[in-house]
Amino acid sequence: MIKRSLWILALTAVLSACSSGVKLSDVPVEDKNASSVDGAQSSVAAVVSGKAGAQGVAPAGVNVVYFDYDSFALKPEARAVLERNAAHLQANKQFKVQLEGHTDERGGREYNLALGQKRAETVRRALTLLGVSDAQLEAVSFGKEKPAASGSDEA
Repeated sequence: MIKRSLWILALTAVLSACSSGVKLSDVPVEDKNASSVDGAQSSVAAVVSGKAGAQGVAPAGVNVVYFDYDSFALKPEARAVLERNAAHLQANKQFKVQLEGHTDERGGREYNLALGQKRAETVRRALTLLGVSDAQLEAVSFGKEKPAASGSDEA
């Protein structure tokens, strides 16, 4: 039960690269201009804590929320993952989730930290819109400082 709870709670948001000098605006829930032509994707990861679980990185096989290259807009396929996790968090209010935004090594440090934060905030906002208490969620960015996967190109 505990492993299942941790598995269901885990989200992952990272792995996209960025170019320098671009300003990020407010977090959208959907960006109709996001392009997947590049073929690049990124994800968001969660660290879970609660009565039944110790703090730490979520186990292998976690649910992953992917983002297109240089984007922080949720893709349509993320909705099912977010709905399952929202339902579980609503049923288990003792759990707290740290949503970690990541990027790869492309782009400047500040830009990547901002992009990682926007990704984590996008997932946080989507979960709160689905009824999860904001007190259960914390969005942080690691940018390219702690990549969830290595890589520096779209292939």
